[in-house]
Amino acid sequence: MSTRRRAPWFLTSPMALVSSTVIVVLVLLAVFAPILWGAAAASADPNAILQGPSAAHPLGTDPLGRDLLLRTLVATRTSLGMALLATLLGAAAGLLLGALPAVLGPRAQRAFGAVINTWLAFPVLLLAMLTVILLGAGSTTAVIALALTMTPSFARLAQTLSSRVGGSEYLAAARMLGVSRGRQFSRYVLPNIAEPVIVNVTISVGGGLLALSSLSFLGVGIQPPDYDWGRMLSEGFAQVYSSPTAIVGPGVMVVVAGIAFGMLGESFASHMRNRGRGRALSAKKLGPAPVATAPAFERPAAGEPLLEVEGLAVSFPGPDGWIRPVQDVSFSIGAGEIVGVVGESGSGKSVTMMSVAQLAPAGAAVTARRLRFAGEDLTGRSARETGKALGTKVGVVFQDSLTALNPALRVGAQLAEVPRVHERASRPEAHRRAVRALADVSIPDAERRAKQFPHEFSGGMRQRALIAMSQIGSPSLIIADEPTTALDVTVQQRVLALLRREVEKTGAAAIVVSHDIAVLAELCQRILVMYAGRIVEDVDVALLAQPERLAHPYTRALAASLPDLDTDRERPLATIPGEPPDLSRPITGCAFAARCAFATDRCREEAPPLRPREDGGAVACWHPQHGGGLRETVETTKAVA
Repeated sequence: MSTRRRAPWFLTSPMALVSSTVIVVLVLLAVFAPILWGAAAASADPNAILQGPSAAHPLGTDPLGRDLLLRTLVATRTSLGMALLATLLGAAAGLLLGALPAVLGPRAQRAFGAVINTWLAFPVLLLAMLTVILLGAGSTTAVIALALTMTPSFARLAQTLSSRVGGSEYLAAARMLGVSRGRQFSRYVLPNIAEPVIVNVTISVGGGLLALSSLSFLGVGIQPPDYDWGRMLSEGFAQVYSSPTAIVGPGVMVVVAGIAFGMLGESFASHMRNRGRGRALSAKKLGPAPVATAPAFERPAAGEPLLEVEGLAVSFPGPDGWIRPVQDVSFSIGAGEIVGVVGESGSGKSVTMMSVAQLAPAGAAVTARRLRFAGEDLTGRSARETGKALGTKVGVVFQDSLTALNPALRVGAQLAEVPRVHERASRPEAHRRAVRALADVSIPDAERRAKQFPHEFSGGMRQRALIAMSQIGSPSLIIADEPTTALDVTVQQRVLALLRREVEKTGAAAIVVSHDIAVLAELCQRILVMYAGRIVEDVDVALLAQPERLAHPYTRALAASLPDLDTDRERPLATIPGEPPDLSRPITGCAFAARCAFATDRCREEAPPLRPREDGGAVACWHPQHGGGLRETVETTKAVA
């Protein structure tokens, strides 16, 4: 069964077809008209001064007897060239001013934003005239003046578009991998804002053409003996009553060219709104070549924790003071260990682990009394120094696989960033490594899939691609932030099995963040229970099967809310009454006291520290529970609430 190839979109859109045809004609005139008629257009003829339209001169002649039609056609190169140059200069400057701060940080964004706002406050005409006064009239001045007036509008557009990219997970991952700022700008920011910018450039060429013609008409643009359509309009205006055809040629060309570029820009915009992104590529086999493996990171000595965190706190500025979603968090992870982090939404799980990976959200103030990784003390170092020290030693699997992958890059190209940036691998070698990584996580036809975009992957495949990306640099620690969110049970099971297999194969440690304690029970060896920005219990996962041995009332309540096959369907599911505290306000005492059946005055006045338990683990509770059934604890909690 044969398939009919779809015609290009601009051939099916009348507006795009007409506008592109006109622009092609204008470009051909700009290229060939000066070659064919340049000399004739510049030759004065004393015997043909100020003649009206005739067969020899369809638009008549000027005061020097030069043919107006030929001059109009020859002026196409100057008029279009100046408009294109000014627009491109304005767009380039605007992109640097508006989009570059996305990779430079919050301070640069605020500073550049202030510059853009100030620039936009100046009237366009005043700015252009000021430029002319400072630099003098001429074609170069006109181009500079127009570029300066276009720059702030392009900057504001780029600033708006790049703000979304600047907060994306895929750009955060690029920073963590040590991708240079120049590469972040060229491969992560620009491709994701290119389409609206291209549309705006196309539309702006028509406006720039009109603006440059206006400057030349006023006598501050191009100067004799050079000429453009605006200069011709200025010269023909003096004889408009005696020979009105003198302004017909350049006037029509300005209008037609401006409308054509505007129509083409609108056609681009309409097409981009309606079309689906990306396309499937045919497989292209590479020749056999040895697949290099990334150098293994030197593991810490036996018995020494891979990661030690003490007194970690994260704060955000709020309208009524600081909001502290993470407060005094301390824990350690051993090499090869899989540790889960569980808690209700807003308990600080993701913020804590992303801060450890140096991926805290913009504006966050992160402090720690001690941060030690693989035997290296990182306490007191700047975020940039810490990120550089971690490098590829920490891999991250983000929660939303669609936003964690760069939509403008093929999946294979994104995986290849690690060997290309950190190991200076060649492009073919990095591609082979990326294909191998995809194959290792059981993605079928990895060679073809590596050439596809993220939206062409299913949710489960994208999640596996993220695991492959986190593994390609042979990290010592993997942080998985709710890796099974929005996946069905079957795919969830595959992703968990894959994550466990990769950890066992490489010997790396893993931290898995989830609000689902059942998921962690299948995967992890121990669980850190977080509540209101603090770790309230560090418990062995085996104790989940013996809830009477759980010490903290919150952990018991979480376990009680987990249904199983023996759950009585006639009774309502167990829940934790009440709501977590408002972290924008100071919390006195134990944060769980208002929801706890065993709270006393001491609990409400003094926060319990995280203390070791006699039977292993640790708990932050003044009244840890070691006896009594699970149902009794939950029912008592309900009664008190």
